[in-house]
Amino acid sequence: MREVAVVGGGAAGMMAALSAARCGAKVTLVERNAKLGRKIYITGKGRCNCTNDCTRDEFLDEVPRNPRFLYSALHGLMPQDMMALLTELGCPVKVERGRRVFPVSDKASDVTRALERELRRLGVTILLNTRVTKLLTENGAVIGVKAENGESFPADAVILCTGGVSYPATGSTGDGYRMAEETSHTLVQPKPSLSAFDTADEWPERLQGLTLKNVRLTLKEGHRLRYEEQGELLFTHFGISGPLVLEMSCHLEGDPQDAKVSLCMKPAMSPELIEMRVQEVLREQNRRTIANAMHAFLPSRMADLYPDIVGVDGTRQCAQVTREERIRLMDGLHSLPLRLSRFRPIEEAIVTRGGVSTRCVNASNMASTKVKGLYFAGELLDVDAHTGGYNLHIAWSTGQLAGQSAAMGL
Repeated sequence: MREVAVVGGGAAGMMAALSAARCGAKVTLVERNAKLGRKIYITGKGRCNCTNDCTRDEFLDEVPRNPRFLYSALHGLMPQDMMALLTELGCPVKVERGRRVFPVSDKASDVTRALERELRRLGVTILLNTRVTKLLTENGAVIGVKAENGESFPADAVILCTGGVSYPATGSTGDGYRMAEETSHTLVQPKPSLSAFDTADEWPERLQGLTLKNVRLTLKEGHRLRYEEQGELLFTHFGISGPLVLEMSCHLEGDPQDAKVSLCMKPAMSPELIEMRVQEVLREQNRRTIANAMHAFLPSRMADLYPDIVGVDGTRQCAQVTREERIRLMDGLHSLPLRLSRFRPIEEAIVTRGGVSTRCVNASNMASTKVKGLYFAGELLDVDAHTGGYNLHIAWSTGQLAGQSAAMGL
């Protein structure tokens, strides 16, 4: 019987341990926290958006980097397979808007408990409050792991599932990155993904708490269009957030300060139609202030501030608007610039971009190409996706493949 040590008891680690045990291995799951699945508890605002009920191709379209790396993992565990597994383990699921999948109970804790029950039923040894600090190798092969307290755990195979560096309070503090680098694996510089942004402009802060719906956000780097989608944007005390912004962050490759980001307030209207409507409103409301006239196009809080944002005195009457000012008002509705200053701190990001390079990992079995018997799974890898349950499913599917491969010595 092969002995498998799984380092990290999050989504990827629990699934790796479960699948390795189901394949007949003797499994030890080592977790630095006092309980398993700490990060699972905060996903989906505590409800656990555990996967997305989509096809393989639709899934891969939601993965900006290295989507082909996931072919084998998804072949072994599709979203529908994960839904069936959770139901089998006593945690029935439901599908909501955007095909997001949640436990019927709306409790993330039920997902973790279901998996932990199965791990214990399978006889997996679970070691909590135990931090692994070193991979033990001999002649180019892994022979176990060593914990911070000096205790060693021999193993025929080791699966690293230690996560990234987002939400460090859940235990994701980069231990896996260090252990990977110490064993000659290439590390792609970790960056925030699914992140909000600080803005160079101060006006978004003045709109703190305002959500804009059905707006279009566009990102360009140089002359290259990186992202353009319609949805919701939230103004915050530091800048911008919300679904559109988080998704946009996955596509930004360079320095946020060099990015060209614009907001279209009326995506259903052409520039020509916007021009016609602005002229009509200014003419019909010629005795009212410009700020009051902008209520025809924008939520009241933003309408009051909008003339100032585009460099027009909103206290003046509409009848006094110059041609240049009218053009500014029209252009802003079609393409309002948003100057970014930086990503929010990586500790606040939903997931980590970067990590162990996929060039160092065999996609067919999640095995290291550098150290025999070593496997990787989950957020530790340089693969991340949009919101909607995709990132958690990447953890499930790569964890399952790594666990099966480690148990069978593939």
